[in-house]
Amino acid sequence: MLEEGSFRKQDSRFFFMILFGCSIMTILGLIVNIVFLGSAFTIMLVYLWSRRNPYVRLNFFGLMTFHAPYLPWVLLGFSVLLGNSVVIDLMGIAVGHIYYFLEDVFPEQQGGFRILKTPRFLYLLEGPTEDPNYNPLPEERPGGFNWGEGQEGEEQ
Repeated sequence: MLEEGSFRKQDSRFFFMILFGCSIMTILGLIVNIVFLGSAFTIMLVYLWSRRNPYVRLNFFGLMTFHAPYLPWVLLGFSVLLGNSVVIDLMGIAVGHIYYFLEDVFPEQQGGFRILKTPRFLYLLEGPTEDPNYNPLPEERPGGFNWGEGQEGEEQ
């Protein structure tokens, strides 16, 4: 959902986000002596998606309902209940927050500016500008109406 929502038609920015996250996590992984960083990277993606979709309501195993920004913390709590180390989840949350702050929060502040700029050579990765078969997500359609599809009995 993050790739289709926030980074739609922005392959180079998506790749740069992945590159940024992997670089920071690798440095942190060397400091705390963690070799496998796949779950930390997943939590980073979950954190970024949850911050960019604050009004989405989620249901966790039918036990609790909450808004999306709490999802990384719910997953952290579930990880603790399973007896896993919190270091990996906290590292993913921290890296996700760093990216979110530098990309979404700081540039919008008074006197703020864009710190993370995608290098020009990565724009070579951009795909086609428009897909004629693209069906927008429900949140991208006003009222959830399928604008491209006609209704029976209506003239087009």
